[in-house]
Amino acid sequence: MSSASPVTAGPASTSPHGSPAGSLAHLPITLFAAVMGIGGLGLAWRRAALGWGTPMWVADALVLLAAAIFLVLAALYAAKWARFPAAARAELRHPVRMSFAPTITISVLVLATGLQDLAPGLARPLWWLGAIGHLVATLLVISAWLSRSDIQLAQVTPAWFIPVVGNVITPLAAPALGSTELAWFAFGVGIMAWLALLPLVLHRLLLADSPLLPRLRPTLMILVAPPAVSLLALTSLLGGPLDPARKVLYGVAVFLTVLVVVQPGQLRLPFALSFLAYTFPLGALAGAAIAVDTAAGGGLTAYRVMAWLGLAAASIVVPLVVALTVRAAARGAVLVPE
Repeated sequence: MSSASPVTAGPASTSPHGSPAGSLAHLPITLFAAVMGIGGLGLAWRRAALGWGTPMWVADALVLLAAAIFLVLAALYAAKWARFPAAARAELRHPVRMSFAPTITISVLVLATGLQDLAPGLARPLWWLGAIGHLVATLLVISAWLSRSDIQLAQVTPAWFIPVVGNVITPLAAPALGSTELAWFAFGVGIMAWLALLPLVLHRLLLADSPLLPRLRPTLMILVAPPAVSLLALTSLLGGPLDPARKVLYGVAVFLTVLVVVQPGQLRLPFALSFLAYTFPLGALAGAAIAVDTAAGGGLTAYRVMAWLGLAAASIVVPLVVALTVRAAARGAVLVPE
């Protein structure tokens, strides 16, 4: 989920600020998507444990791993702000990368949701921090979109859903940790933003003069997250048996997943940090499939088969993408100028 270059970028290059490759000045904020991905997979396994009786330790291990990665990235990003404030400010003003800044508040919400049983005393303030923080981030990003003349149609990508539709993650743990009233408020903001932005994003993808750059094409998978997480949000807020609204959202999420995967060349793109865009949406889709199966009453049905397939796919793709990201970092291909 990054506008960063593919990992084949030359390690000897320098940025306009003069910082060489390998400098902390080039630490991309998009790396927080790894926290979302691993944490989201942990939430899917948690739902499987509650609904199917699978081992809860799998979910706990994934959430704790996501928390550890978050602490490391937070420390590194704080160091970037301390040592290279100009580079950090430039990243937040970048017309594409600015949409990834709220991955930090989404990560906090995901961690709060995953820690609600393991450490409720910690999870509760994290939920409030993430819920309120993400609403603030939404205001700031939308304000930038409205006021900056340098943000044109060519800068629109599916990543625009992150800062606004991320609000639908707030309800996931609201009944246990926070306020359902605030959760409904955030859910309304997220749903409204999704429905408002979807035509704009589709217009850019279908009709804009310039196609989406190859290194950004993995962000198409972000299209899957809004319906999948909205389904989970409704399940958290309403509970009860499977209803038409959740059936529709599940169908949309599955269709969009297939649509992205079958695009010509989509699975043969050279690896880039933008591949992190696959992780959270696939985890959310797996969680949504399990929620649908559970709400439908369980049993060996098409819902159960699709849920297991979704969980298996996410459990393969998420660790693979994270491992490839670690390998790219070890090769010096992450801390590079754009």
